[in-house]
Amino acid sequence: MTSSADFIGGVVPARPARPPASRRRISGDAFIGLVLPAIILGLWQASASFGWVDAVFLPAPATVATAFWTMLTKQRLAWDFLASVEIVGQAFLYGSALALVLGVAAGLSRRVERFFGPTFDTIRHIPGIAWLPLIVLWLGIGAPAKVLVIAKSVFFPVFLNTLQGVRNVDRSYVELADALTLTRWQLVRKVILPAALPNILVSLRYAAGLAWALVVVAEGLSGLEGLGFLIFRAQGLLLTDQLLVCMVVIGLVGFAIDRGMFFVQRRLLRWKQGFEG
Repeated sequence: MTSSADFIGGVVPARPARPPASRRRISGDAFIGLVLPAIILGLWQASASFGWVDAVFLPAPATVATAFWTMLTKQRLAWDFLASVEIVGQAFLYGSALALVLGVAAGLSRRVERFFGPTFDTIRHIPGIAWLPLIVLWLGIGAPAKVLVIAKSVFFPVFLNTLQGVRNVDRSYVELADALTLTRWQLVRKVILPAALPNILVSLRYAAGLAWALVVVAEGLSGLEGLGFLIFRAQGLLLTDQLLVCMVVIGLVGFAIDRGMFFVQRRLLRWKQGFEG
């Protein structure tokens, strides 16, 4: 209740507005994602300090940090990192671009889907790594072989999700477009693609992370540079500290790629409101 002292000239002073519940929840949970990494880092340090695991198999965090600085300043870590990024960028661009074009075409035409379907379904079930020895025979151990293998692995998730996204467009939207006498191109641009965009962006986000993960295997099995090559070399020489450096770098970059794709997805789908948990 409001007391008489609250009235000044017959006007009740406004109460301070409370922040929305979603904003309070976000501010309270902002750092919750750091709890588990802190626990893991603490257990890692404890295992090194108390000798739970031999240092040859699990060196201390400080030793790994020193190895990182040495690899960055005295070795070729930066160069190998850029080589991996270049391969992933090319493979993701080529694989996803081709998948988007063919996915939209197959979604719009049953004939196109039947033309590509049997061949794509057969190739899709052959792992990308199984193609690597044959592609290396054709193209050598350079970057083109790795780009082709990763692009193949990127292609199918984007193709299938784009196809499904087009097919999931509400029929009422298409009927409304017919009533408005939209051309085929206008239908695709203003109705089909916006409605299929959530599926497409999810597939691109997944494909970007998949490409970054596969570059390690591709470089490790065929190549003389890149983070994958460094990991397999460190394993062979029992340089566990350098092995962990590469693993941490790969994990952090993968996290950054996923967060970047998530923010792009969130930005482009501002119009789509759904359950946020």
